Amino acid sequence: MKKNLYDENKPLTDSFGRPLKDLRISVTDRCNFRCRYCMPEEVFPSDYTFLPKHKLLTFEEITRLAGIFASLGVQKIRITGGEPLLRKDLPSLIQMLRSVHGIQDIALTTNGSLLPKYARKLKEAGLQRVNVSLDSLDDALFSKMNGGRCNVKTVLAGIEAAAEAGLKVKVNMVVQKGINDQDIIPMARHFRGTGHILRFIEFMDVGNSNGWNLEKVVSKREIVERINTEMPLEPLKPNYIGEVASRYHYIGTKEEIGVISSVTDAFCSTCTRARLAADGHLFTCLFASEGTDMRSLLRSGADNEEIKEVIHDIWTRRRDRYSEERLFHTKKSDSKKVEMFYIGG
Repeated sequence: MKKNLYDENKPLTDSFGRPLKDLRISVTDRCNFRCRYCMPEEVFPSDYTFLPKHKLLTFEEITRLAGIFASLGVQKIRITGGEPLLRKDLPSLIQMLRSVHGIQDIALTTNGSLLPKYARKLKEAGLQRVNVSLDSLDDALFSKMNGGRCNVKTVLAGIEAAAEAGLKVKVNMVVQKGINDQDIIPMARHFRGTGHILRFIEFMDVGNSNGWNLEKVVSKREIVERINTEMPLEPLKPNYIGEVASRYHYIGTKEEIGVISSVTDAFCSTCTRARLAADGHLFTCLFASEGTDMRSLLRSGADNEEIKEVIHDIWTRRRDRYSEERLFHTKKSDSKKVEMFYIGG
């Protein structure tokens, strides 16, 4: 393979001029929940066959790829799953990633159930932030939504364990009309004053098994209007280009909430994220159907420069903007997408 076919001093951008800044790394496809919008139990029962260990990227392989991505401009890494805390010795990976030159921020997305056990170890290893999923404060509803695998108290304990360990916390609520949208205001009330940023996520058509349709989406506009009637809000400017959440603060305070509006107010035009699945396939969109096998490339003996050129070529040809074209895609019968627990949310 030819060497140095690109200018290393120029930012790497895709065909729409979007830079590569963020890498989301799934470390496992396993999860101890069965959330309806991600991994419904009737499709993925307890005996579902997940990836065998030898097909997962090793920590050394993940760290090597992170270094190559960093050399191409990636500054932020988010560890995802599945439930990433099911991956054995995860703090060791965090520590390894902290040593990668150019990586400025490492975060983790989790359902929170295992944070009381691991939060302090993760912080000591170098983790900076966690996003914790919590879709309701009502125990019966929350249990129904996660397949009967967890109660609210356990997740709240995980959030507090993370905060006590010194981790910054964001709480993510996926909102579904007729399911948990009545909990928008109670969630806002509960987390106001805690110092944690609550983010509402429009119900998305990730994967093929969650029964998505547009009628189940509660829009960003409606979410903001509901909260604003009781707790007046004011919009904030993005912290940086490519930020996924629209930011608001409660008027007269510095307390912040966010809304991730992939459906009704798509942000494809500023998307800077690549995704690495647990088995090493590289995807350039959350809604992708195909990825590139980086694991085989790593294990074939390819050197870093060869791998770098592959990533460079993939990103420069990237044209993904699924959310801006959603209605076209959802009308197609052949638009089978990768599942979220495999690619990482």
